[in-house]
Amino acid sequence: MTAAIIIPARYASTRLPGKPLLAETGKPLIQHVYEQAAKARAATRVIVATDDERIASAVSAFGGEAVMTSPDHRSGTARVAEAAARLDADIVVNLQGDEPEIDHRDLDVLIGIQRREGLFASTLACRFPHGATGGAGSPDDPSAVKVILGDALAPGVRRARYFTRRLCPYPRDRGGAIAAPERYFLHVGVYAFSRRSLSVFSAAPCGALEAAEQLEQLRILEMGEAIAVGEVRVAAPGVDTPEDYAAFVRRFTLAARTQTRDA
Repeated sequence: MTAAIIIPARYASTRLPGKPLLAETGKPLIQHVYEQAAKARAATRVIVATDDERIASAVSAFGGEAVMTSPDHRSGTARVAEAAARLDADIVVNLQGDEPEIDHRDLDVLIGIQRREGLFASTLACRFPHGATGGAGSPDDPSAVKVILGDALAPGVRRARYFTRRLCPYPRDRGGAIAAPERYFLHVGVYAFSRRSLSVFSAAPCGALEAAEQLEQLRILEMGEAIAVGEVRVAAPGVDTPEDYAAFVRRFTLAARTQTRDA
């Protein structure tokens, strides 16, 4: 079964306009994401799906493949679905364009799960680190999406029961205080679909749960379909804000200096 990774990218980010083309590292952000995706052994093709000629030109300039899509899409998934309709890949991975540090081995894990389990979709999650309580990056942070896991499908793979921004399960006897954050699972927002299930998903209407939580993966569960969730070690930090990008530049610069020193 062939697999393609499609990276949706648009210029008009609300919190960080022009995000894909930010290049303080010497490379545009979209190139970092593309290069990580290209390291995945399980995928035969990596494509950037965009509605902006500037992004398409930047991708072409570093030797990547870009396709133009409609400017009317309201989500990255819809953009990926349009691009996927032109491919003959059996499996399509939706990798967001703000994940420059995604571990390519996790992408291989994800594709492998979708191949083996064959559910409507597959995604990833990791445990919250020990001691992560209170504030950003903890289980009670609404921006840290939690996945509630169900029955085991294979070692390290379970079925998703629900996704939520709230602390769930809620530790009522402790008044909401978290005793063991590592018992909670942080959703890693990358997905693998069959080409058909991606098309069905993108065409389905938004459900009540999706509208309430603003989490489009809940649409799949509301449709009565199943999502396989593979556990990985850690979630790479994404880039949503100027502060996130500055932190990424610092990490990249430090890693580059270390690599030069050790060479």
